[in-house]
Amino acid sequence: MTALLPPLRLVGATLLREGELQKRSLVIEGGLITKGPLPEVDMSGYLILPGIIDLHGDAFERHIAPRPSAPFPIEAGLRSTDREAASHGITTAWLAQCWSWEGGMRGPDFAEAVMAAMETYRPRALTDLRVQIRCETHMPETRERLIAAVKRYGIDYVVFNNHLPETLEAAETAPHKVTQWAERGGRSPVDFLAVLQAARARAREVPRHLCALAEAFDALEIRYGSHDDPDGETREYYRIIGARIAEFPTTAAAAKLAKACNDPVLMGAPNVVRGGSQSGNVSALHLVSRGLCDALVSDYHYPCLAQAAWVLVDRGIRDLPRAWELISKAPAEIMGLADRGTLDRGKRADFVVVNETTREIEATVCGGRLSYLAGEAGARLVGAMTGPRLAAE
Repeated sequence: MTALLPPLRLVGATLLREGELQKRSLVIEGGLITKGPLPEVDMSGYLILPGIIDLHGDAFERHIAPRPSAPFPIEAGLRSTDREAASHGITTAWLAQCWSWEGGMRGPDFAEAVMAAMETYRPRALTDLRVQIRCETHMPETRERLIAAVKRYGIDYVVFNNHLPETLEAAETAPHKVTQWAERGGRSPVDFLAVLQAARARAREVPRHLCALAEAFDALEIRYGSHDDPDGETREYYRIIGARIAEFPTTAAAAKLAKACNDPVLMGAPNVVRGGSQSGNVSALHLVSRGLCDALVSDYHYPCLAQAAWVLVDRGIRDLPRAWELISKAPAEIMGLADRGTLDRGKRADFVVVNETTREIEATVCGGRLSYLAGEAGARLVGAMTGPRLAAE
């Protein structure tokens, strides 16, 4: 792990604090935001914003396997994921790992391998990396194994998926897709279809299975939700068992039901940046503009988190403080992380330094440690750290 930054007072920048942009200093010491007459660093021309908190990202899959047939060691993939996340201002990130009947990189064996690799890598990580489990619902036979894994590796976030209906439909209407999915999971098309049929045969066990998981997650104080709710009825079904977080609802009706019940709604930042869903689902811009989205997540592309905030600003949907809250303060509140998400005194020194003119992130600080440095901001911070030391020599 990199060393803590020395005590510093960043002056001249515009800070996002207490819900508004303010011209004031930011003092960091011992990995925390604090106060005091410390050595100053001139950060004029920059914005200092809370570090980005990403509740769901699966871009790490591409680092582990740049091509489906070319996997690399998991820990090497985590290392490059860590650096990519830091370069885009992310200070806390959940990697969304599937626990699915699909097999291969999305099966339980691989999920446990990712959790084990994360446990080994985390002490050296630049970013606060965590694992989110995306649990396919039609897998009751793996319940005890899943519960044991989340206990063993301290998993704190799980979402329920049910992609079986659409996969079964594709088996009839688009068999070429099933062939691709089978190959990705290391199975023949015949074996993959057999897996689908076996999962469908367990449908009657699913409600009791999910309730048992919910009870276990409650006991372990794990936050859990659902993924890709297609309608209000589905969202209601999941919230009844305690899965309160609505991740990527595919329709406005599902998002409206979630908000009516005070359940947090998460949408993909790429959906905002691209102006719509790549799979034809409800527009995240539509939901944000109508107050039906609580937080944005990276989904499959880390750069889109900061970009999405600026898209909302440029379109006049939200000002910068309220846009940035979707990727900092709100995610922290959803996950109960009281020590981050804002630049309040006493909290972790998690922040990003953004060039006011170019809007590019030139520095990321996570827990008082530099995780990314570039451009003029990088030169100023390096100068502040080396200047006194060189003078002493």
